[in-house]
Amino acid sequence: MSIKNNKRYLPEGKYVMMGNVAMSEGALAAGLNFFGGYPITPSTEVIEHLTKRLPEVGGSCIQMEDELASINAVIGASLAGVKAMTATSGPGLSLMVETISMAANLEIPFVLCDVQRVGPGSHGPVTSPHHNDLGLIRFAGHGEFQVIALAPMNCQELFELTITAFNFAETYRCPVFIVSDAYLGHLHEPVYIPPKEEIIKKVIKRELPQDYTKFFSYKDDMTGQYVIPKTPIAGTEYFPPTSLHLPHNYAGLPTSNSLEFMEMLIEKIISNIDKISITEEYRLEDAEIIIIAYGLPVRASYRAVDIAREQGIKVGIFRLVTVWPFPDKKVREVIKNAKAIIVPELNYTGFIAEQVERVKKLEIPIVKIPKVGEFHHPEEILNVIKEVSK
Repeated sequence: MSIKNNKRYLPEGKYVMMGNVAMSEGALAAGLNFFGGYPITPSTEVIEHLTKRLPEVGGSCIQMEDELASINAVIGASLAGVKAMTATSGPGLSLMVETISMAANLEIPFVLCDVQRVGPGSHGPVTSPHHNDLGLIRFAGHGEFQVIALAPMNCQELFELTITAFNFAETYRCPVFIVSDAYLGHLHEPVYIPPKEEIIKKVIKRELPQDYTKFFSYKDDMTGQYVIPKTPIAGTEYFPPTSLHLPHNYAGLPTSNSLEFMEMLIEKIISNIDKISITEEYRLEDAEIIIIAYGLPVRASYRAVDIAREQGIKVGIFRLVTVWPFPDKKVREVIKNAKAIIVPELNYTGFIAEQVERVKKLEIPIVKIPKVGEFHHPEEILNVIKEVSK
Protein backbone atom coordinates (compact mmCIF):
# COMPACT_ATOMS: atom_id res chain seq x y z
CA MET A 1 0.00 0.00 0.00
CA SER A 2 1.56 3.26 -1.11
CA ILE A 3 1.24 6.21 1.23
CA LYS A 4 3.30 8.65 -0.80
CA ASN A 5 0.31 9.67 -2.90
CA ASN A 6 -1.99 11.66 -0.65
CA LYS A 7 -4.80 11.46 -3.20
CA ARG A 8 -5.48 7.94 -1.89
CA TYR A 9 -6.92 9.52 1.26
CA LEU A 10 -9.64 12.12 1.18
CA PRO A 11 -9.03 15.09 3.50
CA GLU A 12 -10.42 14.56 6.96
CA GLY A 13 -14.00 15.71 7.30
CA LYS A 14 -17.64 14.96 6.69
CA TYR A 15 -18.90 14.25 3.18
CA VAL A 16 -22.25 13.36 1.68
CA MET A 17 -21.61 10.17 -0.31
CA MET A 18 -23.51 7.60 -2.29
CA GLY A 19 -23.12 4.17 -0.75
CA ASN A 20 -21.27 2.74 -3.75
CA VAL A 21 -18.85 5.67 -3.62
CA ALA A 22 -18.32 5.32 0.15
CA MET A 23 -17.46 1.65 -0.35
CA SER A 24 -15.03 2.58 -3.15
CA GLU A 25 -13.30 5.17 -0.98
CA GLY A 26 -13.03 2.62 1.82
CA ALA A 27 -11.32 0.26 -0.62
CA LEU A 28 -8.85 2.95 -1.64
CA ALA A 29 -8.12 3.73 2.00
CA ALA A 30 -7.50 0.01 2.57
CA GLY A 31 -4.85 -0.02 -0.16
CA LEU A 32 -6.79 -1.09 -3.25
CA ASN A 33 -4.56 -0.97 -6.33
CA PHE A 34 -6.51 -3.04 -8.86
CA PHE A 35 -10.19 -3.21 -9.74
CA GLY A 36 -11.45 -5.50 -12.49
CA GLY A 37 -15.12 -5.16 -13.19
CA TYR A 38 -18.02 -5.11 -15.56
CA PRO A 39 -20.95 -2.67 -15.29
CA ILE A 40 -24.17 -4.07 -13.86
CA THR A 41 -26.99 -2.22 -12.13
CA PRO A 42 -26.97 -1.40 -9.21
CA SER A 43 -23.17 -1.63 -8.74
CA THR A 44 -22.09 0.39 -11.79
CA GLU A 45 -21.18 3.50 -9.81
CA VAL A 46 -18.34 1.54 -8.20
CA ILE A 47 -16.44 1.03 -11.44
CA GLU A 48 -17.36 4.52 -12.61
CA HIS A 49 -15.85 6.05 -9.48
CA LEU A 50 -12.76 3.87 -9.41
CA THR A 51 -12.09 4.52 -13.10
CA LYS A 52 -11.35 8.09 -12.06
CA ARG A 53 -9.82 7.50 -8.64
CA LEU A 54 -7.49 4.52 -9.06
CA PRO A 55 -5.25 6.15 -11.71
CA GLU A 56 -4.83 9.08 -9.33
CA VAL A 57 -3.12 6.80 -6.81
CA GLY A 58 -1.07 4.77 -9.27
CA GLY A 59 -3.54 1.90 -9.45
CA SER A 60 -5.46 0.32 -12.31
CA CYS A 61 -9.18 0.02 -12.99
CA ILE A 62 -10.10 -2.08 -16.00
CA GLN A 63 -13.52 -2.71 -17.49
CA MET A 64 -13.27 -6.31 -18.61
CA GLU A 65 -15.32 -7.94 -21.36
CA ASP A 66 -17.51 -9.78 -18.83
CA GLU A 67 -17.70 -10.98 -15.24
CA LEU A 68 -15.65 -14.09 -15.97
CA ALA A 69 -12.73 -11.97 -17.09
CA SER A 70 -13.27 -9.56 -14.20
CA ILE A 71 -12.85 -12.07 -11.40
CA ASN A 72 -9.92 -13.79 -13.12
CA ALA A 73 -8.16 -10.44 -13.54
CA VAL A 74 -8.71 -9.74 -9.83
CA ILE A 75 -7.18 -13.08 -8.85
CA GLY A 76 -4.20 -12.50 -11.15
CA ALA A 77 -3.61 -9.04 -9.69
CA SER A 78 -3.76 -10.40 -6.16
CA LEU A 79 -1.18 -13.08 -7.01
CA ALA A 80 1.03 -10.33 -8.43
CA GLY A 81 1.08 -8.74 -4.97
CA VAL A 82 -1.53 -5.98 -5.02
CA LYS A 83 -4.80 -5.64 -3.17
CA ALA A 84 -7.62 -6.31 -5.62
CA MET A 85 -11.39 -6.37 -5.71
CA THR A 86 -14.46 -6.39 -7.90
CA ALA A 87 -18.11 -5.41 -7.50
CA THR A 88 -21.18 -6.92 -9.11
CA SER A 89 -24.78 -8.00 -8.56
CA GLY A 90 -26.55 -11.36 -8.62
CA PRO A 91 -26.23 -12.40 -12.28
CA GLY A 92 -22.58 -11.32 -12.33
CA LEU A 93 -21.85 -13.18 -9.12
CA SER A 94 -23.31 -16.34 -10.65
CA LEU A 95 -20.74 -16.12 -13.44
CA MET A 96 -17.87 -15.63 -11.00
CA VAL A 97 -18.37 -18.62 -8.71
CA GLU A 98 -16.02 -21.04 -10.49
CA THR A 99 -13.09 -18.67 -10.11
CA ILE A 100 -14.11 -17.79 -6.55
CA SER A 101 -13.90 -21.50 -5.75
CA MET A 102 -10.43 -21.70 -7.28
CA ALA A 103 -9.28 -18.64 -5.35
CA ALA A 104 -10.61 -20.06 -2.08
CA ASN A 105 -8.79 -23.35 -2.64
CA LEU A 106 -5.55 -21.56 -3.54
CA GLU A 107 -6.06 -19.08 -0.67
CA ILE A 108 -5.82 -16.01 -2.91
CA PRO A 109 -7.12 -12.96 -1.02
CA PHE A 110 -9.60 -10.58 -2.64
CA VAL A 111 -12.72 -8.58 -1.79
CA LEU A 112 -16.04 -8.68 -3.64
CA CYS A 113 -18.86 -6.19 -3.09
CA ASP A 114 -22.23 -7.68 -4.03
CA VAL A 115 -24.75 -4.88 -4.55
CA GLN A 116 -27.79 -7.13 -4.55
CA ARG A 117 -30.95 -6.57 -6.58
CA VAL A 118 -34.29 -8.31 -7.10
CA GLY A 119 -33.80 -11.75 -8.60
CA PRO A 120 -33.64 -14.36 -9.93
CA GLY A 121 -31.69 -13.27 -12.99
CA SER A 122 -32.91 -9.95 -14.32
CA HIS A 123 -36.41 -10.45 -12.96
CA GLY A 124 -38.14 -7.39 -11.58
CA PRO A 125 -36.85 -3.85 -11.03
CA VAL A 126 -33.06 -4.07 -10.91
CA THR A 127 -32.84 -0.96 -8.73
CA SER A 128 -34.76 -2.62 -5.86
CA PRO A 129 -33.03 -4.48 -3.02
CA HIS A 130 -33.20 -8.20 -2.40
CA HIS A 131 -30.79 -10.12 -0.17
CA ASN A 132 -31.29 -13.19 -2.34
CA ASP A 133 -27.56 -13.80 -2.88
CA LEU A 134 -26.83 -14.60 0.75
CA GLY A 135 -26.89 -18.35 0.18
CA LEU A 136 -24.81 -18.06 -2.97
CA ILE A 137 -22.26 -15.96 -1.10
CA ARG A 138 -21.96 -18.62 1.60
CA PHE A 139 -21.50 -21.44 -0.92
CA ALA A 140 -19.74 -19.45 -3.62
CA GLY A 141 -18.48 -22.30 -5.74
CA HIS A 142 -17.90 -26.03 -5.97
CA GLY A 143 -15.91 -27.78 -3.28
CA GLU A 144 -15.99 -26.87 0.39
CA PHE A 145 -14.54 -23.73 1.92
CA GLN A 146 -15.47 -20.87 4.21
CA VAL A 147 -15.98 -17.25 3.22
CA ILE A 148 -16.30 -14.10 5.30
CA ALA A 149 -19.21 -11.75 4.61
CA LEU A 150 -19.81 -8.36 6.24
CA ALA A 151 -23.19 -6.56 6.14
CA PRO A 152 -23.03 -2.75 6.51
CA MET A 153 -26.26 -0.90 7.29
CA ASN A 154 -25.29 2.65 6.29
CA CYS A 155 -22.82 4.57 4.14
CA GLN A 156 -20.43 5.19 7.02
CA GLU A 157 -20.11 1.44 7.55
CA LEU A 158 -19.67 0.86 3.82
CA PHE A 159 -16.49 2.92 4.15
CA GLU A 160 -15.29 1.42 7.43
CA LEU A 161 -16.21 -2.23 6.88
CA THR A 162 -14.56 -2.25 3.46
CA ILE A 163 -11.27 -1.58 5.25
CA THR A 164 -12.11 -4.44 7.62
CA ALA A 165 -12.90 -6.67 4.62
CA PHE A 166 -9.46 -6.09 3.11
CA ASN A 167 -7.82 -6.73 6.48
CA PHE A 168 -9.70 -10.02 6.80
CA ALA A 169 -8.67 -11.00 3.26
CA GLU A 170 -5.01 -10.41 4.07
CA THR A 171 -5.20 -12.20 7.43
CA TYR A 172 -7.26 -15.27 6.55
CA ARG A 173 -6.61 -15.62 2.78
CA CYS A 174 -10.18 -16.36 1.78
CA PRO A 175 -12.91 -14.65 -0.26
CA VAL A 176 -14.35 -11.70 1.66
CA PHE A 177 -17.72 -10.27 0.65
CA ILE A 178 -19.34 -6.92 1.35
CA VAL A 179 -23.08 -7.55 1.47
CA SER A 180 -24.71 -4.45 0.00
CA ASP A 181 -27.92 -3.92 -1.96
CA ALA A 182 -29.61 -1.54 -4.38
CA TYR A 183 -30.96 0.79 -1.67
CA LEU A 184 -27.77 0.91 0.36
CA GLY A 185 -25.56 1.28 -2.69
CA HIS A 186 -27.57 4.25 -3.96
CA LEU A 187 -28.31 5.86 -0.60
CA HIS A 188 -26.70 9.26 0.02
CA GLU A 189 -25.65 9.89 3.64
CA PRO A 190 -23.01 11.73 5.66
CA VAL A 191 -19.69 9.87 5.86
CA TYR A 192 -16.91 10.96 8.19
CA ILE A 193 -13.42 10.40 6.80
CA PRO A 194 -10.86 10.16 9.62
CA PRO A 195 -7.31 11.54 9.39
CA LYS A 196 -4.95 9.71 7.03
CA GLU A 197 -2.67 8.71 9.90
CA GLU A 198 -5.58 7.07 11.73
CA ILE A 199 -6.57 5.08 8.64
CA ILE A 200 -3.01 3.90 8.00
CA LYS A 201 -2.78 2.49 11.54
CA LYS A 202 -5.84 0.30 10.88
CA VAL A 203 -4.73 -1.13 7.55
CA ILE A 204 -2.95 -4.48 7.22
CA LYS A 205 -0.44 -4.16 4.38
CA ARG A 206 0.42 -6.76 1.78
CA GLU A 207 3.87 -7.96 2.82
CA LEU A 208 6.48 -10.21 1.26
CA PRO A 209 6.64 -13.45 3.28
CA GLN A 210 9.88 -14.65 4.85
CA ASP A 211 9.37 -18.42 4.87
CA TYR A 212 10.29 -19.89 1.49
CA THR A 213 9.07 -23.43 2.22
CA LYS A 214 5.47 -23.01 3.37
CA PHE A 215 3.12 -21.30 0.92
CA PHE A 216 -0.31 -22.45 2.07
CA SER A 217 -2.11 -22.81 5.40
CA TYR A 218 -1.59 -25.88 7.55
CA LYS A 219 -2.23 -27.30 11.00
CA ASP A 220 0.75 -27.16 13.32
CA ASP A 221 1.30 -30.64 14.75
CA MET A 222 2.76 -29.29 17.99
CA THR A 223 0.14 -26.66 18.88
CA GLY A 224 -2.88 -27.90 16.95
CA GLN A 225 -3.34 -24.33 15.67
CA TYR A 226 -3.85 -23.38 12.04
CA VAL A 227 -0.99 -21.37 10.57
CA ILE A 228 -1.85 -19.00 7.72
CA PRO A 229 1.31 -17.83 5.90
CA LYS A 230 1.52 -14.55 4.02
CA THR A 231 0.20 -14.70 0.48
CA PRO A 232 2.77 -15.88 -2.12
CA ILE A 233 3.71 -13.17 -4.61
CA ALA A 234 4.45 -14.06 -8.22
CA GLY A 235 7.84 -12.93 -9.49
CA THR A 236 9.51 -13.38 -6.09
CA GLU A 237 11.31 -16.29 -4.47
CA TYR A 238 8.26 -16.83 -2.32
CA PHE A 239 6.01 -18.51 -4.85
CA PRO A 240 5.15 -22.21 -4.99
CA PRO A 241 6.55 -24.33 -7.83
CA THR A 242 2.98 -25.52 -8.43
CA SER A 243 -0.39 -23.90 -7.73
CA LEU A 244 -2.85 -26.69 -8.30
CA HIS A 245 -6.60 -26.32 -7.89
CA LEU A 246 -6.83 -29.61 -6.05
CA PRO A 247 -5.97 -30.82 -2.54
CA HIS A 248 -2.40 -29.84 -1.71
CA ASN A 249 -0.09 -29.48 1.27
CA TYR A 250 1.60 -26.35 2.60
CA ALA A 251 4.28 -26.60 -0.10
CA GLY A 252 1.67 -26.66 -2.87
CA LEU A 253 2.33 -30.30 -3.72
CA PRO A 254 -0.63 -32.63 -4.38
CA THR A 255 -1.91 -34.68 -1.46
CA SER A 256 -4.23 -37.66 -1.33
CA ASN A 257 -5.58 -36.53 2.05
CA SER A 258 -8.58 -34.54 0.80
CA LEU A 259 -10.25 -34.57 4.22
CA GLU A 260 -7.28 -32.86 5.86
CA PHE A 261 -7.20 -30.27 3.07
CA MET A 262 -10.91 -29.44 3.39
CA GLU A 263 -10.59 -29.30 7.16
CA MET A 264 -7.85 -26.70 6.79
CA LEU A 265 -9.88 -24.48 4.43
CA ILE A 266 -12.83 -24.48 6.82
CA GLU A 267 -11.24 -24.62 10.26
CA LYS A 268 -8.71 -21.83 9.61
CA ILE A 269 -11.82 -19.59 9.59
CA ILE A 270 -14.03 -21.33 12.16
CA SER A 271 -11.19 -21.57 14.70
CA ASN A 272 -10.86 -17.77 14.48
CA ILE A 273 -14.56 -16.99 14.58
CA ASP A 274 -14.25 -14.94 17.77
CA LYS A 275 -11.93 -12.56 15.92
CA ILE A 276 -13.97 -12.54 12.72
CA SER A 277 -17.51 -12.36 14.10
CA ILE A 278 -18.61 -8.75 14.61
CA THR A 279 -21.94 -8.30 16.39
CA GLU A 280 -23.82 -5.53 18.17
CA GLU A 281 -26.40 -5.59 20.94
CA TYR A 282 -29.20 -3.09 21.53
CA ARG A 283 -31.37 -3.11 24.65
CA LEU A 284 -30.79 -6.80 25.27
CA GLU A 285 -30.09 -6.53 29.01
CA ASP A 286 -33.58 -7.78 30.01
CA ALA A 287 -35.06 -8.63 26.62
CA GLU A 288 -37.61 -11.44 26.40
CA ILE A 289 -38.16 -10.93 22.66
CA ILE A 290 -35.07 -10.77 20.50
CA ILE A 291 -34.78 -9.43 16.97
CA ILE A 292 -31.89 -10.88 14.98
CA ALA A 293 -31.09 -8.82 11.89
CA TYR A 294 -28.38 -7.62 9.53
CA GLY A 295 -28.07 -4.83 6.98
CA LEU A 296 -30.91 -2.39 6.31
CA PRO A 297 -33.61 -4.20 8.37
CA VAL A 298 -31.64 -3.33 11.50
CA ARG A 299 -32.40 0.35 10.96
CA ALA A 300 -36.16 -0.14 11.01
CA SER A 301 -35.80 -2.51 13.96
CA TYR A 302 -34.22 0.20 16.15
CA ARG A 303 -37.32 2.40 15.86
CA ALA A 304 -39.69 -0.52 16.44
CA VAL A 305 -37.80 -1.54 19.58
CA ASP A 306 -37.80 1.99 20.99
CA ILE A 307 -41.58 2.29 20.54
CA ALA A 308 -42.16 -1.17 22.01
CA ARG A 309 -40.02 -0.32 25.02
CA GLU A 310 -42.12 2.80 25.63
CA GLN A 311 -45.11 0.45 25.78
CA GLY A 312 -43.43 -1.78 28.33
CA ILE A 313 -42.47 -4.63 26.00
CA LYS A 314 -39.05 -6.12 26.73
CA VAL A 315 -37.47 -6.43 23.32
CA GLY A 316 -33.95 -5.94 21.99
CA ILE A 317 -31.78 -6.44 18.91
CA PHE A 318 -28.86 -8.75 18.23
CA ARG A 319 -27.23 -7.44 15.08
CA LEU A 320 -25.02 -9.53 12.82
CA VAL A 321 -22.36 -7.39 11.16
CA THR A 322 -20.49 -10.55 10.15
CA VAL A 323 -23.15 -12.79 8.60
CA TRP A 324 -20.78 -15.55 7.41
CA PRO A 325 -19.42 -17.44 9.18
CA PHE A 326 -22.54 -17.60 11.32
CA PRO A 327 -21.70 -17.17 15.03
CA ASP A 328 -23.47 -20.23 16.44
CA LYS A 329 -22.22 -19.89 20.00
CA LYS A 330 -22.95 -16.17 20.30
CA VAL A 331 -26.47 -16.53 18.96
CA ARG A 332 -27.20 -19.60 21.08
CA GLU A 333 -26.14 -17.72 24.22
CA VAL A 334 -28.12 -14.57 23.40
CA ILE A 335 -31.39 -16.39 22.67
CA LYS A 336 -31.24 -19.15 25.28
CA ASN A 337 -33.93 -17.55 27.50
CA ALA A 338 -35.91 -15.78 24.79
CA LYS A 339 -39.69 -15.87 24.76
CA ALA A 340 -39.67 -15.39 21.00
CA ILE A 341 -37.28 -14.54 18.15
CA ILE A 342 -38.06 -12.22 15.23
CA VAL A 343 -35.96 -12.21 12.07
CA PRO A 344 -36.69 -9.50 9.46
CA GLU A 345 -34.86 -10.16 6.19
CA LEU A 346 -34.83 -8.69 2.69
CA ASN A 347 -35.57 -12.08 1.17
CA TYR A 348 -38.36 -14.61 1.23
CA THR A 349 -36.35 -17.69 2.20
CA GLY A 350 -34.95 -16.39 5.46
CA PHE A 351 -31.30 -17.41 5.10
CA ILE A 352 -30.37 -16.16 8.57
CA ALA A 353 -33.65 -17.34 10.07
CA GLU A 354 -32.66 -20.86 8.98
CA GLN A 355 -29.40 -20.55 10.88
CA VAL A 356 -31.19 -19.26 13.98
CA GLU A 357 -33.65 -22.16 13.73
CA ARG A 358 -30.69 -24.53 13.67
CA VAL A 359 -29.18 -23.28 16.95
CA LYS A 360 -32.23 -22.29 19.01
CA LYS A 361 -34.13 -24.42 21.52
CA LEU A 362 -37.05 -26.27 19.95
CA GLU A 363 -39.64 -24.61 22.18
CA ILE A 364 -38.67 -21.03 21.29
CA PRO A 365 -40.90 -19.70 18.48
CA ILE A 366 -39.26 -17.88 15.58
CA VAL A 367 -41.13 -15.42 13.35
CA LYS A 368 -39.79 -14.42 9.96
CA ILE A 369 -40.66 -11.06 8.38
CA PRO A 370 -39.78 -11.41 4.69
CA LYS A 371 -39.54 -8.49 2.27
CA VAL A 372 -38.51 -8.44 -1.38
CA GLY A 373 -37.82 -5.22 -3.27
CA GLU A 374 -38.92 -2.85 -0.50
CA PHE A 375 -38.03 -1.71 3.00
CA HIS A 376 -39.30 -3.03 6.26
CA HIS A 377 -41.24 -0.31 8.08
CA PRO A 378 -40.95 0.04 11.87
CA GLU A 379 -44.72 -0.36 12.23
CA GLU A 380 -44.63 -3.80 10.57
CA ILE A 381 -41.92 -5.00 12.93
CA LEU A 382 -43.71 -3.39 15.90
CA ASN A 383 -46.91 -5.26 15.07
CA VAL A 384 -45.06 -8.56 15.10
CA ILE A 385 -43.43 -7.63 18.43
CA LYS A 386 -46.86 -6.93 19.94
CA GLU A 387 -48.27 -10.18 18.59
CA VAL A 388 -45.56 -12.42 20.04
CA SER A 389 -45.58 -10.54 23.38
CA LYS A 390 -49.18 -11.55 24.12
